[in-house]
Amino acid sequence: MRQHSSTVAQLPDAIRAKVNNHPCFSEDAHHHYARMHVAVAPACNIQCHYCNRKYDCSNESRPGVVSEVLTPNQAVKKVLAVAAAIPQMTVLGIAGPGDPLANPARTFETFRQLTAQAPDIKLCVSTNGLALPAVIDELCQHNIEHVTITINCVDPDIGAKIYPWIFWNNRRIKGRRAAEILIEQQQKGLEMLVARGVLVKVNSVLIPGINDEHLQEVSRIVKAKGAFLHNVMPLIAEAEHGTFYGLNGQRGPTSEELQTLQDACAGDMRMMRHCRQCRADAVGMLGEDRGQEFTLDKIEHLEVDYAAAMVHRAEVHAAIEPNARANSRASAPRCGNAGVAAVDEQRN
Repeated sequence: MRQHSSTVAQLPDAIRAKVNNHPCFSEDAHHHYARMHVAVAPACNIQCHYCNRKYDCSNESRPGVVSEVLTPNQAVKKVLAVAAAIPQMTVLGIAGPGDPLANPARTFETFRQLTAQAPDIKLCVSTNGLALPAVIDELCQHNIEHVTITINCVDPDIGAKIYPWIFWNNRRIKGRRAAEILIEQQQKGLEMLVARGVLVKVNSVLIPGINDEHLQEVSRIVKAKGAFLHNVMPLIAEAEHGTFYGLNGQRGPTSEELQTLQDACAGDMRMMRHCRQCRADAVGMLGEDRGQEFTLDKIEHLEVDYAAAMVHRAEVHAAIEPNARANSRASAPRCGNAGVAAVDEQRN
């Protein structure tokens, strides 16, 4: 059974304009538009017990997994090639395989070039938030209207069970103090982005026995501080992935546990339920990955006329928009306030 809850049609005009063709921020949009991630950020400034960044794993859909790390120039070339070949692609995100803001030179050089060369593409960044407050001004200089922060807790005692260390002010800090600093920076960064008019999506990993009973509090707090959307994702902890949790028997949630928590959080926050936990080099519609069509060896000698591509892309988007609006109206709630707390669809 499938029950539609709120859609983009239920949102204020200003927000709807920003998300109507963003497949990661709008459930309606993901049926019509594609996204792309470029892996230009190999280093990370924290360690998570659920994370193990691996390479050359093309069949695995998991955050942090990539087949090749790109230089900014390579990334821009790939983006232009993909945007020309897949005109439905509207969004370019940097999400890893480490943390984009722990690699500021590589991340911002990529954004600077794309801002100049591909002004029709929305730019996004996903971050753990540790370095976020220090780079807000730089972020806002580019075509970035959407930022995702992974916030798994707002309690340092819980955070100490998730994060063994952070790298902060040129030192590795461990334990509760590390979690305390990370949480403080995440909340500060969230507040600063909202104050600048940037839409913030919060990702949280549901870890049974660790933060499962705490994530409702996370949802309540990030909503109060202005986050637009909350994406509660299941822990992926198979032993073959080599993570601390996976090697030590930490289980992931059942689908029922995940839906129950999403439903509980939905009373406080719009919930995202169409997430596919994409690779850090994903290309295409959500739920598909066309990255192997655009490896460096395949695009190395391509010459892309992006001015012409932008004309074609605009035509494609104009053709998509009426269907997207019609689908949005068809799936909107017809009475009461049912589902106003979500921009997605609930799957049973």
